[in-house]
Amino acid sequence: MDSNTSEEAKRYLELAREYGTPLYVYDAHIIREQVQLFRKAFEPLPVRIFYAAKALTNLSVLKLMRHLGLGLDTVSPAEIQMGRMAGFTPEEMLFTPNMVAFEEIREAFDMGITINIENLSNLEKLGRAYGSEAKCFIRISPGFITEKESPERQEWQKRSKFGIPLSQWQEMKQIVHRYGITVVGLHMHASHVVMEPELFRRGAAILFGLASEFPGLCYLDFGGGYNIPGRHDAPETDLSVLGNILRQLYSENREHGLSPEIWFEPGRYLVARAGTLLVTTRIVKEKNGVLMAGTDSGFNHLLRPMLYGAWHDIDNLSHPGGRPVLTDVYGNLCEQDPFATDREIPEIREGDVLALRDAGGYGFMMSSQYNSRYRPAEVMLINGEDYLIRRRETLDDLTRNQIIADIPSGF
Repeated sequence: MDSNTSEEAKRYLELAREYGTPLYVYDAHIIREQVQLFRKAFEPLPVRIFYAAKALTNLSVLKLMRHLGLGLDTVSPAEIQMGRMAGFTPEEMLFTPNMVAFEEIREAFDMGITINIENLSNLEKLGRAYGSEAKCFIRISPGFITEKESPERQEWQKRSKFGIPLSQWQEMKQIVHRYGITVVGLHMHASHVVMEPELFRRGAAILFGLASEFPGLCYLDFGGGYNIPGRHDAPETDLSVLGNILRQLYSENREHGLSPEIWFEPGRYLVARAGTLLVTTRIVKEKNGVLMAGTDSGFNHLLRPMLYGAWHDIDNLSHPGGRPVLTDVYGNLCEQDPFATDREIPEIREGDVLALRDAGGYGFMMSSQYNSRYRPAEVMLINGEDYLIRRRETLDDLTRNQIIADIPSGF
């Protein structure tokens, strides 16, 4: 263990003692680094970054993103309100909902927030409600299905609910013309699939090509889905390659009078590496030749391993120099809830604090109160100082909105 890693381990053990475990810890310095990396990859294009709030919506994180000069991509009215609480103005926010009631679209539109429309039904309702005053983005789905893709990915692409398919393009344009809607931007439904260079190039070329059909268009939005490094997950997104692709396409299209502002909506890319979930080992046991370490957490706090089969590195902060041993790491739920199986980790003892890495994106945000267990506290590190940004839940939080029914006698 090098000196920097040793110092971090010491610091995190101090936080575990002070705040208890399970505990989410976010390093603001790493978030700033990720923002800088993202910006640098697309220089000198006219780029605007909107942080995808759904990845980690804590108000302090949102405030940090605004401090770093980002806009905010939201997917619900509550995220919009939290964005406003963190200091974002309507002009600094984007609303990208999916299959929602038109009332949510109306609420955002009336607040002056830019809206991504991803289905014909809400586009029609927007036109009826606002006529020629209506302005919006159109969110399209390129619908890439390639022969090299696995059957599972082909099926995902086929059944993806996101965006308006290109097969409905003419019908979409008819609605736009019928009501005089101004299409200010096009949005490509991205994902880690479309971030593969050749697919990204095809999608970006389609977006640039379609943009010429709207004289009032000012923006092209390439969404999110950018991968961080991770073993056994999808490969890391090479932003420098995507940057080169966009610079080339931008230069080619500028010669034809098209020079839109480029928007992005990274979420997990900005916060995942910054987040660590600290847990304490409560039980170590052997069963059928398998060594098992049971912690005070579970998929109620970090769902990604169970939901996606996602890999999260696990460090033994208390015993980093221990003999590496193949271990299954579990939570304490009344479920089969592995964080890792057959993972080589320095020998884990009862009481050891483990660090589950890259947990900042979709970690706390997917947490629950399953098994009536409390969600963790959250702490942010800024310039080496720790700040409690969410208290650990209590029994009051579990029962706050419950009402005990009056059961009639004789029922």
